[in-house]
Amino acid sequence: MRLILLGPPGAGKGTQAQRIVEKYGIPQLSTGDMLRAAVAAKTEVGLKAEALMRDGKLVPDSVVNAIISERLDADDCKGGFILDGFPRTLIQADATEAMMKEKGIDLSAVISIEVDDKILADRVSGRYTCANCGAGYHDVNLKPKVEGVCDRCGSTHFKRRPDDTRETVVTRLSAYYRETSPLIGYYYAKGKLKTVDGMADIDKVSAEVDRILAGL
Repeated sequence: MRLILLGPPGAGKGTQAQRIVEKYGIPQLSTGDMLRAAVAAKTEVGLKAEALMRDGKLVPDSVVNAIISERLDADDCKGGFILDGFPRTLIQADATEAMMKEKGIDLSAVISIEVDDKILADRVSGRYTCANCGAGYHDVNLKPKVEGVCDRCGSTHFKRRPDDTRETVVTRLSAYYRETSPLIGYYYAKGKLKTVDGMADIDKVSAEVDRILAGL
């Protein structure tokens, strides 16, 4: 099962990815996590990325693609994976398709979580994560079972992203619609796109995702 999750910031991609990981036992691949891991492991590509970041430069697609390529060769990806936050652009999508073709990997589906823009500000500004294990929560929609205690690891330390504010939502949505939303048509044309109503409650969204995955 090889998946890509699409959706604007605050759509719930991270929450659904975590549930897929827990149910199906496949890794969630975040470009940020992969980049940090490659740097920490001091791989050839990781050293290139580290040098660029040290100089305050953006890591180019060619380096990110190489890091993803390395990660897809890992043993835990043999049974499948979830790409979360990548590809973000049509150029990256073409590179990802070429990479998978070269490796003999067939993309199972692209799941697009659709949400009304008007409620995204509430979702984004209310979310936070466990500082220890990264489990996601929300002030209203997804509180820990025991207040102040992480359901997954029992930690009592939480954090919020500094850019999870109402003021940044408009900017981030503009970037999403300009750069990432064209991927919906791209994957629809390839017969890979599946859409989910992200306006439903979390459990209903998960049930719809499970229905899609069961049909793959």
